[in-house]
Amino acid sequence: MLGAVGGLAATATPGRAVSKTAPAGTFEILAEGLAFPEGPVAMPDGSVILVELTAGQVTRCWNGRTEVVSKVGGGPNGAQVGPDGALYICNSGGVDPSNSHLADPSKPGRIERLDLDTGKVERLYDRVGDRPLSAPNDLVFDADGGIWFTDFGKVLEHGYGRGGVYYCRPDGSSIREIDYGASGYNGIGLSPDGKALYFAMNHSARLYRMTIEGAGEVTQDENGTGPKKEFVGVSSSGVEFDSLAVTRSGNVCIGTNFDGGITTISLSGETSFMPLPEKMVTNIAFGGRDMRDAFLTWAVSGRLVRMRWSEPGLRLNF
Repeated sequence: MLGAVGGLAATATPGRAVSKTAPAGTFEILAEGLAFPEGPVAMPDGSVILVELTAGQVTRCWNGRTEVVSKVGGGPNGAQVGPDGALYICNSGGVDPSNSHLADPSKPGRIERLDLDTGKVERLYDRVGDRPLSAPNDLVFDADGGIWFTDFGKVLEHGYGRGGVYYCRPDGSSIREIDYGASGYNGIGLSPDGKALYFAMNHSARLYRMTIEGAGEVTQDENGTGPKKEFVGVSSSGVEFDSLAVTRSGNVCIGTNFDGGITTISLSGETSFMPLPEKMVTNIAFGGRDMRDAFLTWAVSGRLVRMRWSEPGLRLNF
């Protein structure tokens, strides 16, 4: 199914989304009826694997069909293929059975490994030291096979739990805290040279970066009290940032909620916005032979959508 998308073109201003930029062409609906889709992964065989958060499952979309790969349980929220070909999942723990807008406080968040051949699910991490993970949200692999991931913090009836940014090994051997204390850590990605780590803050619709000094090591602030977080850009008021993907040129494309679409922030902080007919565009992933196929998850309408992008996306490490 094809749909047309339109908008108004204008000049972008650093640090602000003051315009709505017309996207290039049409979108194609690849799958419908999905239960809060997130974490799309473009596979080499042309299929797209994604997670369905409220259904607690991993699903493959291919040639107009959907098939359940595994019922992992909880609330799978982000996914990436690792160096061993397995799917690694950020699992928030699940939603409150009486209110799907809230997290289930009794269920711990965790990082999981799913063997795509056997369907076996292995829990790698559910805590850092003595502190349980809250609601792992999104992840990205570095070139050495390590995992950088965000923890959103659980959405509770009377506020939000605290989350952070973490680094772990995919074999379950080690995990470390990079940043901690706020709520709403969401999308995460690496710069083309692998030297910068980007992360999006959901509630404030702000994008930050940290400088990577090694595996699980980032530049610390001048006081030595935590990581040095550089502000990159911000969207307009009334929206929230979700998951993200980086282009080959280094632009950061962020799923945007409530005024649904994709916010793109350049290296210099210039911000532009592509409106889409969906309230919650939760994620974007690049694929295809030329890396210009953009796969978007639309949570409210339960769709997986493909668009042709104006520039190639950055190929992931695995």
